[in-house]
Amino acid sequence: QVQLVESGGRLVHAGGSLRLSCAASGRTLSGYAMGWFRQAPGKEREFVAAVGAVNWSGSSTYYADSVKGRFTISRDNTKNTVYLQMNNLKPEDTAAYYCAATFGAVIASTSGRNYAYWGQGTQVTVSS
Repeated sequence: QVQLVESGGRLVHAGGSLRLSCAASGRTLSGYAMGWFRQAPGKEREFVAAVGAVNWSGSSTYYADSVKGRFTISRDNTKNTVYLQMNNLKPEDTAAYYCAATFGAVIASTSGRNYAYWGQGTQVTVSS
């Protein structure tokens, strides 16, 4: 069992930056693929970024086209934490952001259906 707790969401002006954190307990995160998803009011949940489970060559990252070049996902296995660095934020990035985990996937999925564990979410609001 993995427990995930997100933090770092807040109100920010367009063009600003935020770093979201996802702290895990219960298991060592290096063996898990980790994903960030978001859901805006009235919209479906969408994939944002993911990082695969650590293997001999490291771990691979994946991004939605809408955030590529602006967002960076990273993991600190010593702190059992995954981060989402968000730069050049836009009003359309406003959403609740959720961290998710699934065991063993070196190639991380972009579908939320493939993640077994979820955090409670943290709200990001970008004002224009």
